[in-house]
Amino acid sequence: MADQGRLLARGPWTPDRIEAVWSDELWEPPAAVERLADAAVEALRDRGSPAHDGTAARLSGWHDGGDGLRLELQPARWALRLVEAGDANSLTALCVVRSEDGRWLAGRRAGWLASWPNRWALGAGGAVEVGEDPALTLSRELEEEWQLTPTTLSVEALAALPTGLMALVGLATVARDAEPVPDAEHDEFAWWPADVGEWPPEADQRLAAMARLLSA
Repeated sequence: MADQGRLLARGPWTPDRIEAVWSDELWEPPAAVERLADAAVEALRDRGSPAHDGTAARLSGWHDGGDGLRLELQPARWALRLVEAGDANSLTALCVVRSEDGRWLAGRRAGWLASWPNRWALGAGGAVEVGEDPALTLSRELEEEWQLTPTTLSVEALAALPTGLMALVGLATVARDAEPVPDAEHDEFAWWPADVGEWPPEADQRLAAMARLLSA
């Protein structure tokens, strides 16, 4: 994933091999970062976003044991994911979706969203809620965003994204005839070909890099 981010740990693991250990201590950013987060939330409101601030998971540490992955988590302000916040390490869950015949589910994200507005993304994704098992976040986001239930689900990687977010990346397989029902965060969807080289022009190179990593 050169130039796309940094791979911290590589699976695959079954969801039950992901161990989440939570701390009760809230991570406090510097005051200057707090002000940036305040401004980012206000800008979202000005764009008509229903997003609300609160708390979400911060990745404070991890251990790749080979047959499993241990995640050390603590609560932090949700809005820190919107700004350059040094070592905030906000954790997100990205659930990439493929059909049984290999196609990739892509959705165009709504313009009011905090990340990648008006751009195409793979599958589903979102913040890990405080106290939540991050492996379960993957299936929760898939249900909330697309009303899909996977036939199989694996946790493929832990990665540091170029945006500064930390991402737990999952891969869900759905039935060949599955019919996604997009939520308000998407205004269009498509099934992209199994061969990444045949993807349409709107497919960002970072998406292609992730797909090739998951196909390896």
